[in-house]
Amino acid sequence: MATPSAINSNANGNIDLRDWLKEVKRLEQLETISGAHWDLELGALTEIILERMATPPAVIFDNVPGSEPNCRVLVNMLETLERTALTLNMPLDLKIIPLIDALRGRLRAMQPMPAKVVTTGPVFENVLHGDQIDLTKFPVPRWHAGDGGRYLGTAHLVVTRDPETNVENIGCYRVMLQDKDKVGLYISPGKHGKIHYEKAMKAGKTFPVVMAFGQHPILYIAASQAVPFGVSEYDWAGGLMGQPIEVIEGPVTGLRFPANAEIVIEGEIVPGESMQEGPFGEWPGYYASAQRAEPFVRVKALYHRNDPIITGAAPFKPTIHGMYRSCLRAATVWNGMEQAGVPDIKAVYLPPPAQRFMIVVAITQRYPGHAKQAALVASQCHAGAYLGRYVVVVDDDIDITNTDEVLWAICTRSDPATSVDLLRRCWSGPLDPIIPPGQKGFNSRMIIEAVRPWEWRDKFPATSAITDETRHLYSSKWQSQLAQVQARHTQARYRGD
Repeated sequence: MATPSAINSNANGNIDLRDWLKEVKRLEQLETISGAHWDLELGALTEIILERMATPPAVIFDNVPGSEPNCRVLVNMLETLERTALTLNMPLDLKIIPLIDALRGRLRAMQPMPAKVVTTGPVFENVLHGDQIDLTKFPVPRWHAGDGGRYLGTAHLVVTRDPETNVENIGCYRVMLQDKDKVGLYISPGKHGKIHYEKAMKAGKTFPVVMAFGQHPILYIAASQAVPFGVSEYDWAGGLMGQPIEVIEGPVTGLRFPANAEIVIEGEIVPGESMQEGPFGEWPGYYASAQRAEPFVRVKALYHRNDPIITGAAPFKPTIHGMYRSCLRAATVWNGMEQAGVPDIKAVYLPPPAQRFMIVVAITQRYPGHAKQAALVASQCHAGAYLGRYVVVVDDDIDITNTDEVLWAICTRSDPATSVDLLRRCWSGPLDPIIPPGQKGFNSRMIIEAVRPWEWRDKFPATSAITDETRHLYSSKWQSQLAQVQARHTQARYRGD
């Protein structure tokens, strides 16, 4: 098996998207589609592939009509367990719960590795200023018919700096193409980039911004997750990869961006300036915000590699994507629960269709109230507190990655009158679709104890399923016949037309 740390970097030892793509191709999980139009067609094909394939490949769209022919768009970067493991520098043969368990151990032991500042890199193969800047030459998709425009930034980096402390932050906030040298920027309230922006506007200062639209996916993960407070996203990614991220200090803004990035812009937001932005279908699978005035970035410099690749991860209905988010957040929730003192946690999982909205925890019960303690802590630890909805705690005989087993546990081991509690006024946000306009910010949580009741657990009815030993015995004995039956009746995850 390939060693991830050896295959995520280029010949110079730096983290590089193109070398990651070579390894994805070696895994036979990379496809190319030529000629799809940026207006709806590219997005539709992406969604159809996610719907119809249980293990959807990463896809590069090239020769996109209406754009320069050598510019490309990469989608579905992290939609299989193997590509998620590859990106996170983990062994490629781990199943879901072992991967989450190994990842949380890596996160606990990992030491951030400071980024290495360099003076040049492949991103400077093309350097453009002034009238040379034209972002419309790139194949920027309009992903869905309800989107208010073309969205260049869906799997990217937005780099900002706190104007009071000079602390840099790398986030992932949606970016809309407004003009050949202007891009809209929407940041949810409370995010670091929004705080930086508000401080600059209050002081009446222009706000420098750097954006990268193509980079190794570990940087996208770092930008879209909550890294430990006070740790640079570049340093966090470098620590996870075992080598420093090479960055360049922007000539215009001084903000750092990856030397191996595909496309980078430097620019500024001017106080008082805004343009209409949105709507845009967000990660819960809904249009959660209407068109409204939002700040935009005036682009001062554009850099890009030859034949650049835009990394795209436009949100679709979560029922068809979200593997990496599930694994990483499950690992951080699990660690948070252990740090709070909850014992004998056997597994934590966030079903990809539910995204943040559901956490499932398996425990070995040790004392009265253990299940409720686990549920309460999972719902309110740092990684689980934002925009949650349901927490389900089950016994350790339940495979929490199997939704059917979790539903079976809920239906047979919980009683609505005694096993369910509601928490009110919990931390939510503007993308929560069930919260009415004007009431955003709070939501409620349901915690479900779907475990054998502690008081009479030893008298709870025994299950009628075959034992693991019996399953192994007869699976081995009838292996060839079972394989033939499975091959004849294997179907895609979703029915295609």
